[in-house]
Amino acid sequence: MSKNLTSRAEDYSKWYNELVVKANLAENSAVRGCMVIKPYGYAIWEKMQAELDRMFKETGHENAYFPLFVPKSLFEAEEKNAEGFAKECAVVTHYRLQNDPDNEGKLRVDPEAKLEEELVVRPTSEAIIWNTYKGWIQSYRDLPILINQWANVVRWEMRTRLFLRTAEFLWQEGHTAHATKAEALVEAEQMNDIYAEFAENFMAIPVIKGVKTESERFAGAVETYCIEALMQDGKALQAGTSHFLGQNFAKAFDVKFTNNEGKLDYVWATSWGVSTRLMGALIMTHSDDKGLVLPPNLAPSQVVIVPIYKTDEQFEAITEKAESIIKELKALGVSCKFDKRTTHRPGAKFAQHELQGVPLRIAIGPKDLENNTIELARRDTLTKEIVQMDGLASKIKELLEVIQNELFHKALNYRDEHITEVNDFETFKAVLNTKTGFISAHWDGTAETEQKIKELTKATIRCIPMKNKKEEGTCVYSGKPSIQRVLFAKAY
Repeated sequence: MSKNLTSRAEDYSKWYNELVVKANLAENSAVRGCMVIKPYGYAIWEKMQAELDRMFKETGHENAYFPLFVPKSLFEAEEKNAEGFAKECAVVTHYRLQNDPDNEGKLRVDPEAKLEEELVVRPTSEAIIWNTYKGWIQSYRDLPILINQWANVVRWEMRTRLFLRTAEFLWQEGHTAHATKAEALVEAEQMNDIYAEFAENFMAIPVIKGVKTESERFAGAVETYCIEALMQDGKALQAGTSHFLGQNFAKAFDVKFTNNEGKLDYVWATSWGVSTRLMGALIMTHSDDKGLVLPPNLAPSQVVIVPIYKTDEQFEAITEKAESIIKELKALGVSCKFDKRTTHRPGAKFAQHELQGVPLRIAIGPKDLENNTIELARRDTLTKEIVQMDGLASKIKELLEVIQNELFHKALNYRDEHITEVNDFETFKAVLNTKTGFISAHWDGTAETEQKIKELTKATIRCIPMKNKKEEGTCVYSGKPSIQRVLFAKAY
């Protein structure tokens, strides 16, 4: 299976596309720009979802659900938000079909069934949610509102790629309302921290926390916090965002409350989200030319056991031992699969589990039963060792933690080696086209310079790092004074 993969060095984009399909994660659908997420891919997404959901609830958030359709008048209410998403919106104009009198057996849109007001298929839910919050909030006693929604959204993308950019995708979106600016700012930063913690501890992806420049902010936000990751091809990927919305949406939807001093004021808001784009980040950060490499914390099966036998008696004896091992592993919280399919030979099973990134593979044959051993193979390093069955479950539990840690540090080393300080524009362009990665350079703070650099190099300012130190310098492009370095990169 993996032998048919294009190598990363030959064509990184083709490698990615082939891997997503051949590892049974997702495929293109009959609907242009939309994907089918297959069971194995969805199992990984479910593990992400479960962990994030736990983290959200531990910080006081609750789940709710809001409509897929947003009346156009509501969508227009916050002008910057509407303008920012206008070109990506799918719009419902009619509410029924009818038999086509000119084409037997075919349907057409009923011209008499035009909606009085068009409905926007949500590209994001601020409009419908803030219209709803208006009925929920009267007093400071009703605040804060801390709500998250797991949903799908539609953004009409022209160029699509599985998981990274599709017309419809899955995500979560948090929408919170607060009595004070300070509370809302704490919320926005807290959620960005949660995304960073999840990315690093569960996805084994190192990220840089930062804020976006004005031109890169979410449409309608006062401040956008983000986590930026670096893929193996040296391109950046925005892995999550959290937005401080100020009072913009409250004013647009007239959401006021009586504060504890008895005065009317507009509420303060945040929104934040991550999507199935994280699947793309996971694939591109760790995987190799043989297929997926999954961090144990997100692998649907952390261990797979493959029996090697010739007779039914051998299979029965191996099965008994395998079931005993699985029971011990489950008791330690390790997920394990016994691949007892009779339709595939062991070599084909090895190839499939290697392609699908199962962290550890156990092979058991008749001689292993005699010697009380198993063959243990690591997917991340492609190494094998013969291990005694005594104390096997504990050893595997410890080894999974080692693999998780080593995957993170491998990605961290790559990321850190690909952050390059640059002080002039010629070097900037040279590094971008050869070494790639993040470029740390001074910027004069103007949108004009930011846009010019983007036009000339296709690099954007990924973020202004949260831990940025202030230092005097001159802009890498304009030569004007600068107070700090920012991170540039080409990005997905």
